[in-house]
Amino acid sequence: MARHTPLGSEDLRFFMTVATSASLAAASRALDVSRSAVTQRLAQLESRLRCRLLDRTTRHVHLTEEGRLLLTRADDLLRSLDELSSTLGVRHDVVSGHLRVAAPLGFGRRYVAPVLAEFRERNPHVTVSLTLTDRPAISADDNWDLIIHIGELRNSSLVMIRLAPNGRIVCASPAYLAKRGEPGEPAELASHACLALRQNEEDVTLWRFTDRNRKVTPVRITPAMSSNDGEAVHAWALSGLGVMVRSEWDVADDLRTGRLRRILARHRLPAADVVALLGQRSGRTARADAFLKLLKERLQPIPWRSDS
Repeated sequence: MARHTPLGSEDLRFFMTVATSASLAAASRALDVSRSAVTQRLAQLESRLRCRLLDRTTRHVHLTEEGRLLLTRADDLLRSLDELSSTLGVRHDVVSGHLRVAAPLGFGRRYVAPVLAEFRERNPHVTVSLTLTDRPAISADDNWDLIIHIGELRNSSLVMIRLAPNGRIVCASPAYLAKRGEPGEPAELASHACLALRQNEEDVTLWRFTDRNRKVTPVRITPAMSSNDGEAVHAWALSGLGVMVRSEWDVADDLRTGRLRRILARHRLPAADVVALLGQRSGRTARADAFLKLLKERLQPIPWRSDS
């Protein structure tokens, strides 16, 4: 009877990339090879395993039952190999393994991606995957070394490490305020064009204000415009289309230059500190600790509160 050829770690990493890509074309871009090379290698893998792993259509790939089993087992095996490599490397002061990081779109582009680039240069034995998403509240069951999160935290099973303070600010452009007037109290927002950012499964139409006497005033807005993309909402506000609530890190430069003006400054919204989340399942790896240390260093002093 013919024997199966054992799969190597590179086979497993190849299959995980293909299985988690939206299409074979997307997989070829991620692997930086031609689509025909991906198709050929996938066919060879299926031939060796004597089963079909993916059902392919022109635009999509769908896992077969055998493919789902292999994906689950491959992830577990690669994590075990990475952890073993990391553990052995620590004994020789070498950080290694595959670092998986998820972060919000805008903050991830501006602050996380550059630190990951520096981290990779310092630790050439580490490979890095950064996922930027408009759904930062990823569950603990997802396979991340850490998740950078901003805003309300719904999953209490995650270990949270605070990285930097971050307030939420109500603001609008000078042009908008000149045309519509500046609200003096939160309730006056009902007569203004409000811009809403949909994220974290939060109730984005309920803005909760707290004054200096700790009195809480909830205001239900009716958005004139809304989006799941922070840059789009930010651009609308700069164009004078309405009032928005945005993170301090995102609007600090605009407030300093006068492109935006803070309003309702006597009231505060709930803070949205920048935190790192680590799942209970995976624990903390040496590479995650090393990256967190570097990220903390780069967020001090707090860049959006500096005068530079």
